Amino acid sequence: MPPARHRNWHDEAVNPTNSGNIPESGNPGRAQDAAPAQDAAPAQEAAVALLDQVRGELASLELPFELPGAAAARRTAGNALGQLDDYILPRYRSLDAPLLAVVGGSTGAGKSTLVNALAGHPVTRAGAIRPTTRQPILLHHPHDAAWFTSARVLPTLSRVRGELSGAGTPATRAGATPDAAAMQSLVLVADPAVPEGVALLDAPDVDSVSDDNRQLAAQLLAAADLWLFVTTANRYADAVPWKLLVDAASRDILVAVVLDRVPPGAEGEVSADLRAMLTREGLAGSTLFVVPEAALDALGMLPAAGTAPISLWLRELAADSAGRAEIARRTLNGTVRSLSGKVAGLADAARDQDDAGRQLADDAAAAFTDARARISKATSDGSLLRGEVLARWQDFVGTGDFFRALESGIGRVRDRIGAFFKGQPPPAVKVEAAIETGLQAVIVDQAARAAEDADQRWRADPAGRALLGAEDLSGTTPDFPAQVAAGIRAWQGDVLAMIRTEGAAKRSQARWLSFGVNGLGVVLMIVVFSLTGGLTGAEIGIAGGTAVVGQKLLEAVFGEDAVRRLANEARQSLERRCAGLLEGQERRFLERIGPLRCGTAADRLDGLAAGLAKLGEGA
Repeated sequence: MPPARHRNWHDEAVNPTNSGNIPESGNPGRAQDAAPAQDAAPAQEAAVALLDQVRGELASLELPFELPGAAAARRTAGNALGQLDDYILPRYRSLDAPLLAVVGGSTGAGKSTLVNALAGHPVTRAGAIRPTTRQPILLHHPHDAAWFTSARVLPTLSRVRGELSGAGTPATRAGATPDAAAMQSLVLVADPAVPEGVALLDAPDVDSVSDDNRQLAAQLLAAADLWLFVTTANRYADAVPWKLLVDAASRDILVAVVLDRVPPGAEGEVSADLRAMLTREGLAGSTLFVVPEAALDALGMLPAAGTAPISLWLRELAADSAGRAEIARRTLNGTVRSLSGKVAGLADAARDQDDAGRQLADDAAAAFTDARARISKATSDGSLLRGEVLARWQDFVGTGDFFRALESGIGRVRDRIGAFFKGQPPPAVKVEAAIETGLQAVIVDQAARAAEDADQRWRADPAGRALLGAEDLSGTTPDFPAQVAAGIRAWQGDVLAMIRTEGAAKRSQARWLSFGVNGLGVVLMIVVFSLTGGLTGAEIGIAGGTAVVGQKLLEAVFGEDAVRRLANEARQSLERRCAGLLEGQERRFLERIGPLRCGTAADRLDGLAAGLAKLGEGA
């Protein structure tokens, strides 16, 4: 590479005003090649449209349930979204942009030293302190500046303009001063020593002790058109970098492996073993460079002869525009195919999430459905017609005449109705209060049982257990009894409204006047609670007789058909009120699940994965 101009290093914020599609300066022919996206061929526009769809779907993808593999799926979605923004979409929109060659590898492999050697002078800091590269440095030819000063590629990293180090600056003091706070920025250095058409990016260690360094290294490698993987004769079989190499193979990215610090006489044995490993991992076509172990000069530079083959390879690559385009297309297609597989896997993960959500919703629904059934039974089989409710009812109708009539035979009740109406029945308020108390106890008890059942079902499911956490939903909310009392009073109001409407034409009759709206409403409530007469043993006579008494009383006022209709309407109103009360308690569970999508997101992801597969194959 030609000698570089040496200036003092300083950082200067870069103004990313250019869109990244048209260079601000440089070769006019290259500017013409980099036309805006709206002038792209229809196939390119269709590809970008598909990728934008994928991006939108990944950005909105929710995987809320802690299922096996869910954490990995979330990471996959995040990484895929980042790669779309950092590499795939920018490359599709700017197919003629310079190649980005990322220099990556293990801690202490000599990445920065290699970058300095390729530039011909110290441009990035190298030394024994680990990690050395904290802030990534991107070297580019001055004519290629506009491609990188914009947010075209790696848009989440802010741009900082860097200048070349002064003449005689050693590698230990070259480049940016290590600064952990600058991890989210990218230092851009224009250097004529870098061939036009290829940029070099010195990345942090892939196995750094710093989480931020590792994450940034992975992000930069995912944005690469080609990868210069630097390893050493002692560490070429390390597991961490090989995971990234396998990922590179899945993307079909061009990989050049630099085997650094090879001791004299070990080149044949080590390089043969490394080539065998590359072949086994699908990287047989990778170029392998061997850099012999050598002492660094006073500036910390390798002998030029040791890295000359790599410099020549990069120059030939930069000079071959057709070859560069082929590399960009190959990497892009391979990355899109890899993305297709990830999206298909995310479709499966989304489907598993949908299944888990439906199962949790079904578990909660089953618990409260059972509670509704138990309440319905308790309010229709005569169960409420005992204790305080029965005592107040007997007081209301009079324990004497009516129940002596019942003892003499149910068939004589009708004959006793007229005599009953000649007197003035006692107020109905005590019966209403007893009904409210008894009905409230039933509803609160069954709601608490349902909540406990739903809580236990969820805690037996890993997804439900994670949603609940330390919160206990096994009982009702503190305000639920008051809500139930209000709901019962509202139902009683419904019943009175039915009586009032039904008796609009009968209010002058003596029978109506004897009871009034409240009295007849109480009688209708009693009839509702004994529709099936389900008590057994000694209670049959009382409950059954109570039901008959109430029904005969109402029939004397409204007629048989009207009583049957009123009882059904009152029953339906009660069940609606009870269902609404239980839904409020059930909602505490369902709100944690969120909306159920019934596979729609998974289906969309499947379709997008198929589209990406075709795009990656050049279809």
